[in-house]
Parts: sequence; structure tokens; C-alpha cells
Amino acid sequence: MNWNPTGMMEELIATSHKLSKGYETLQKIEKVEIATTPKELVWQCDKVKMYHYLRDTPAKSTIPVLVSFAMLNRHDVLDLQPDRSLMRKLVEEGLDVYIMDWGYPNKSDRYLTMEDYIDGYMNDAVDFLRKKHGVQKIHKQGICQGGTFSMIYAALYPEKIQSLTTYVAPFDFSNGGCMLYKWAKYIDVDTMVDSVGTIPGEQIDSAFGMLKPSMNISKYFGVLDALEDEDKLLNFLRMEKWKGDLPAIAGEMYRKYIKDLFRDNKLITGDFELGGRKVDLKNMTAPYLNVYATDDNIIPNPSTLAVMSKLGSTDTREYPFPGGHIGVFVGGKSQKELAPAVAKWTIERC
Repeated sequence: MNWNPTGMMEELIATSHKLSKGYETLQKIEKVEIATTPKELVWQCDKVKMYHYLRDTPAKSTIPVLVSFAMLNRHDVLDLQPDRSLMRKLVEEGLDVYIMDWGYPNKSDRYLTMEDYIDGYMNDAVDFLRKKHGVQKIHKQGICQGGTFSMIYAALYPEKIQSLTTYVAPFDFSNGGCMLYKWAKYIDVDTMVDSVGTIPGEQIDSAFGMLKPSMNISKYFGVLDALEDEDKLLNFLRMEKWKGDLPAIAGEMYRKYIKDLFRDNKLITGDFELGGRKVDLKNMTAPYLNVYATDDNIIPNPSTLAVMSKLGSTDTREYPFPGGHIGVFVGGKSQKELAPAVAKWTIERC
């Protein structure tokens, strides 16, 4: 290797200039805002809330859409900023959209179970919408873990579901290509839950971070080139704000989630039970749209697609989205192509 002190000095000066300009740019930014699409609180039970995205024009569908994100992160990433908002785009495309807010569990919520979340909060929110809109069924959408829970719900309550759309959701946890699935088999989840009650969000985030350790380093090198551009810097800061907002996970829900799904893979094998009832995926008979990211390094495609042959629905479609897990929500292609396609598919099934 040739040592080039002149080149190193030039690079150091250039980096120092970028940092200086970046400081000036940061001084201009007073507040980093996310989730700015107008919405109103319409329902609440304990810490769980449901919001309705406001519309200026009548929806193209009289049947409402209820969206559920994963409990491991906040749903705000679905409305990161006006031009990178899956929720805003679905509203613009004519859907009447509601979203679940799972809140911030604390130690008092350690005994909340998966039954509490699916049979309780989710079902109560669905019934609220059915009564509010005077309909028997609603459109359900779920993202990642929220997609898994929405599938379970649709199998248990098929009479309440007009259609189901899931995005990058895991169903088959046996796939050897996912490190998360492998690690989960060695987690002493009973000791973990019995010791801490609610699982800190930072602990879950660290596991996801280990899937691609270099990403946490490379993103900071990448942001150096954005320091002088306020818009690009704000894009970075909004994503970091969302990633740093980490709710805890109710202990008993987490225990069942890891043991029955991650470890024993009971949903896809047909052995999963909720509240003493067997969850038979053949009972999921509603029209189904399965969106998956072709380059997903968090949820492997086989994990998502395995559910297709297990369902009772005769109206199913796969939507391969080019890109990664997060790109499904915030990428430019998501706004231009995915959201309009999902809205069109949903409206056609009213």
C-alpha cells in the first residue's frame, strides 16, 4: 500500500468542510416532524388507539380499511413525510383509512397476551368500524408482524373481513435463510419474560441490527454527502427519529410469539391456537393480496409466500416489490406504483 500524505490531508480537509457545512445546515433545522398526514383519534382502549386519516373528498369505497403495523416499531414510518407516506397515498387513491396505534407498553402491561391484542383490541376496533360505517365486513391491512396478526384474525373472524392485504409479513418461521428465526430457537424466553416483564424495545432493535451490522456504520458515511443538503439531511433525520422510537413489548404476548411462532412454527403447520381455538388458515376465505420485498433481508420471501397454499381463499395474488423491507413503506416506487395498485385491488373487492 502506498502512503499518500497529500491525498490524506486533502481528504481530511474535505471531510472537515462537509462537517462544518453540516453544522450550519443542522442549525437551520428547528424540528424534525414525522407522521404529519392529518388524522383524528376515534377509538381508544387502555393504551391502544385507533386513528382515522382525514379526507377532503369522499372515498371511492364505502368499506373502511384498518391498517395494523408491527408492535416492534411505531407505525409512523408509514407516514414518514408527505412525499414518502404510504398512508397518505392510500388516502389520495380513494381509500378510507384507519390505523391502529399499539401505544407504549410498560411494566403494568407485562401480562397482556396475544389474545388480548387480537381477540381484544383488534377485534374491538374492527367492531367499532363495522358499527360506525354500518357494514358487516371491513378491509384489513397488516405490515410485518401486524400482517401475521391480521392473518390470524382473518382466519378466526372471516365473517368480518372483506379483503386482506399483508406487506412483508412472516408466516413460515422454519426458513433457514433468516438469522432471526435461527436465533429465536435458542432464546430462553421464559427466563427473559419472568425476569423483566416487558421486553425493552432496544433489545429487539439490537437483534435486527445484527442482521446487517455494516449498515449502522455505512449509513453514517453516507450521510456525510447529505450534510450540505437540508432536504436530504431531513430525510435521514426523520428515519433516525422513527428508528429510535422503540416501544417495549408486553411480556406474555412476546412469550407466545417466540415460542409458538418463531420456535415451533405452529401457524404454518396448523397447530397454532389462540384463546383455546385452533387457527385454521383454510378459514381465511377473503380475497388476499400478499406484498413481499424481493430483496428483503429481514423476512425471507419463502417465509411470506408459504402461506399462499394454506389458505381457503380462491382470490389470491402475490405482489413482488423490488427492493428491501423498509422500501415497501418509504421508497419512491412504493408511492408511485405499490400504493395505487393496492388501492385499486382493494376498491375492486368492495
